[in-house]
Amino acid sequence: MKEFIEFIAKHLVDTPENVSIEEVHPNEKTIEMTLKVGPDDVGKVIGKQGKTAQAMRTLLTAIAAKEGKRAILKILD
Repeated sequence: MKEFIEFIAKHLVDTPENVSIEEVHPNEKTIEMTLKVGPDDVGKVIGKQGKTAQAMRTLLTAIAAKEGKRAILKILD
């Protein structure tokens, strides 16, 4: 899952070397991912009215559901 979100984010931004993802497991059924990008690329990851970020969250939720887990994606600015 982490690699999938990282792949999407790196292809959306101008500086892919600034993309990093931190994965935390607060419990066995939940995965929290924190996406960090460069200051100039935050808008590209979020998208107009948050549509890009919502699409990434939807895909992540679908992947996590296959494994019987719940996923949360946070985007830091």
